[in-house]
Amino acid sequence: MSKPKNGANGHREDIHWPSLVAAISAITAVGIAIGLGLPLLSIILEKRGISSTLIGLNSAMAGIAAMVAAPVTTKLAHDVGVARTMLWAVVLSAASALGFYYAEAYWMWFPLRLVFHGATTTLFILSEFWINAAAPPSRRGLVLGIYATVLSVGFACGPLLFSVLGSEGVLPFVVGALAILVAAVPIFIARRESPVLDSKPEQHFFRYIFLVPTATVAVFVFGAVEAGGLSLFPIYATRTGFTEAQAALLLTVMGIGNMVFQIPLGMLSDKLKDRRLLLSIMAVIGLCGSLALPWLSQSWALMALVLLFWGGCVSGLYTVGLSHLGSRLTGADLAAANAAFVFCYAVGTVAGPQGIGAAIDLAGNHGFAWAIAGFFGLYVLVSVARLLFKPKQA
Repeated sequence: MSKPKNGANGHREDIHWPSLVAAISAITAVGIAIGLGLPLLSIILEKRGISSTLIGLNSAMAGIAAMVAAPVTTKLAHDVGVARTMLWAVVLSAASALGFYYAEAYWMWFPLRLVFHGATTTLFILSEFWINAAAPPSRRGLVLGIYATVLSVGFACGPLLFSVLGSEGVLPFVVGALAILVAAVPIFIARRESPVLDSKPEQHFFRYIFLVPTATVAVFVFGAVEAGGLSLFPIYATRTGFTEAQAALLLTVMGIGNMVFQIPLGMLSDKLKDRRLLLSIMAVIGLCGSLALPWLSQSWALMALVLLFWGGCVSGLYTVGLSHLGSRLTGADLAAANAAFVFCYAVGTVAGPQGIGAAIDLAGNHGFAWAIAGFFGLYVLVSVARLLFKPKQA
């Protein structure tokens, strides 16, 4: 089990900032690098004459890498140590980020994607585990709200850097690699504060997917709606009658909702005896907002207002779901469950674009709204079932 550095059984009420700064810095740097790297790599492949289908195939390696890395991360952390595993992941992700510039052949980008996204997945899992282990129980939602907000800012800074640096030369790759390497500094400083896994998880990795379904299904829906919704919303909006600029502004409003609601939602979750109630309410809001989209297409202002709150609910599923996970498990079980949590997110990022895209093809443009409503409806069913039939469980 995890050995806390302060307080018996890890139930301290003070926020241990060195640990939190290390974990949040690591994940923020990765967010910046991914936010910079995703558009950068796609533009470079397009300039090389690679087809959109092959670019999409290469991009899909991100989800595959995450699904491969998630089951082995906890074992690595047990055998090597949490901080040391994170430091190795920083080095591998930085080296592979720089490697894209020197890899001329298209096929070389597949193993590079596997290494880069596998290493960043490891950083995601262990950072979230570290944060969950370090956060005081009564303020876990607040801490994870801060984490989610800073991560959102990191992702937003990536495209901004891309707009400044462009895609020519080695500079954008060097900047991305340096952003990741900077994360090694706070991790190294706080390495003695990292949680210690002196026992292995009690159950098989895939068992943890079903151990706390209210959390894992929440992050699956979040991944599906985030990846599918954000990638296909511009198409939906322009087909509905909005201009490209209006569609981009609507996405910006949604992103603002993602950022500004995380800390309030985290603080609210700390006040509740059972976070599943808040998760259920957010899912219902997400469901209603999705079903309302076809009727909001005549008014940009109304659409923006709904998407502001809707965006907060979507990302709130991740924040509150992760907080719920930390309130239920500790030690090696929490580390393994964090890995399962990220695994479900990766599955969602693959299923979302496929399911929503297919719904548009089958049901027309408003299939976008119906498909997203279907994902939220799935979560409403799961969360209500858990509340009604498993009142003391996950």
